[in-house]
Amino acid sequence: MQTFSSHFNSACLFCGTPLRRTFVDLGMSPLCESYVSASHLNSMEPFYPLHVFVCEKCFLVQLQEYVNPGDIFSEYAYFSSYSDSWVEHARRYTEMITERLGLNSKTLVVELASNDGYLLQHFVHKAIPVLGIEPAANVARAAEDRKVPTLVEFFDETMAKRLSAEGKQADLIVGNNVLAQVPNVNSFVEGIRILLKPGGVVTIEFPHLMRLMLENQFDTIYHEHFFYFSFFAVSKVFAAHGLALFDVEEIPTHGGSLRIYGRHVANNALKMTDRARDLLAREEAAGLMTLAAYESFELQVRETKRKLLECLINLKRQGKTIAGYGAPGKGNTLLNYCGIRHDFLDYTVDRNPYKQGKFLPGTHIPICAPERIRETKPDYVMILPWNFKDEIMEQSSYIREWGAKFIIPIPEARIYP
Repeated sequence: MQTFSSHFNSACLFCGTPLRRTFVDLGMSPLCESYVSASHLNSMEPFYPLHVFVCEKCFLVQLQEYVNPGDIFSEYAYFSSYSDSWVEHARRYTEMITERLGLNSKTLVVELASNDGYLLQHFVHKAIPVLGIEPAANVARAAEDRKVPTLVEFFDETMAKRLSAEGKQADLIVGNNVLAQVPNVNSFVEGIRILLKPGGVVTIEFPHLMRLMLENQFDTIYHEHFFYFSFFAVSKVFAAHGLALFDVEEIPTHGGSLRIYGRHVANNALKMTDRARDLLAREEAAGLMTLAAYESFELQVRETKRKLLECLINLKRQGKTIAGYGAPGKGNTLLNYCGIRHDFLDYTVDRNPYKQGKFLPGTHIPICAPERIRETKPDYVMILPWNFKDEIMEQSSYIREWGAKFIIPIPEARIYP
């Protein structure tokens, strides 16, 4: 059943249309990457609405800007290189795009939100000039250690004008999992237009809204993500800034993502591909160009929550012990929305030393090193970054030594022996 908000005066962050239609309301939640130190466990912790709307005009699904991005990303806890599969994903992309675009020592690759150099390092190894742009100073330092030159700034059209004036225009602009994290999407995409050479290409990756809806991936919703894009909606955003999307790949990362390819509208040498036309047709068939398709998602989310809680309650009543694996942003949305705390999870573990010794926001579940699992031998391990479940299950296969099993919470609770 469609819901309406009765006490807001917000407008679409792209087209300015008043927002009246709720996509899903996940209640109040803390910032998902604001991990709590032991000394602050008894301090006040701010919670913000996780109320997501869909625009009636452009069908862009979005969360309002409750928090300034500078408060989120200036000091960041996510380091891409701690995921082996994500680094390998970046390496394969580098090989593909270098060959496809003919990149060489005379071209320039710019990555927006370049994190710790996980991707640009592969271009560096090929002697292809690169420039990273990363607002989190602590993460950018790790990139510099990998010989990736990095500017510690937020990217927008003002920065793009400055770089362009300095002669730094890009043959390739890369943005992986950043477009959704920029509330001023118009300034960001206009910046891409300014920074991109006339014959250049931009590729952007982000979780696909259609997959989010089909597979109940509501935990990918958090304050750091302002937008949830369909190919249809993102095409409208880029077109408004003189950029045409001519190709798209459907890739398995983050539960199902899109890699879009854009160019200047005037660059007619790059024609729209059949797979781009096909995806638009499939999104239309799925109803993403009408409001009706968005009406039932909240009901799906509530049922997923009930099934997960039923699973955990039954296990705890049997006296079973449960640990978590991972401390990702999506895990914090899941745990806070479902009310899962110490009564269900004894602790969680993470490979990132930056998070170890801290506590999850909201739930205050302790974050330990992965070795903690072998020490305590829990009966079940719930994998919070379920998009990396194959990698994690392989790394943690030793839990079978004492008969433990894995729990995957999304799209619904499943137990893997």
